This record gives sequence, structure tokens and C-alpha cells, in this order.
Amino acid sequence: MAENTNEDIKAMSFERALEELETIVQKLESGRAPLQESIAIYERGEALKAHCDGLLKTAEARIEKITLSRDGKPNGTEPLDGQ
Repeated sequence: MAENTNEDIKAMSFERALEELETIVQKLESGRAPLQESIAIYERGEALKAHCDGLLKTAEARIEKITLSRDGKPNGTEPLDGQ
């Protein structure tokens, strides 16, 4: 599959990209796709996986834990994982 045919992936939501990736995995696992098609959809699957990974990393970076003062009022944030 030509590189420019994967341009649509950049605009996909995580859910849509994951749905298409699952479809590709099912098709590859079935073994019914011809070799050239298998290679093309595998390459698209790799692009979808990279896109999903990037979206997840971005989401993780945005998640923060709200810290509270002794009186229970919010006083700031810190990374959710404590780093």
C-alpha cells in the first residue's frame, strides 16, 4: 500500500483506528488474503498501531492526579504515576 494511502490514519480517533486494526488482524489470521494484499494490509496495520501508540502516549501525558491540601481543597496536580 502506498504511503500516501495511510494519510487518513492521522485524522482517525483512537477508537476508529483500533477498530480497523482489529479487522486487519482478523483478516491476516484467517489466511485468506493473497500475499500482496496481506503485505499491504500488514503495512497499514503497522501504521495504525503506531498511531494508536502515539495517541495513548499523548493521553497518558495529559492525565494528572489532583492533590489536596490538609483541609481537602485542591492545591495542584502531580503525574498520576507519581513520577
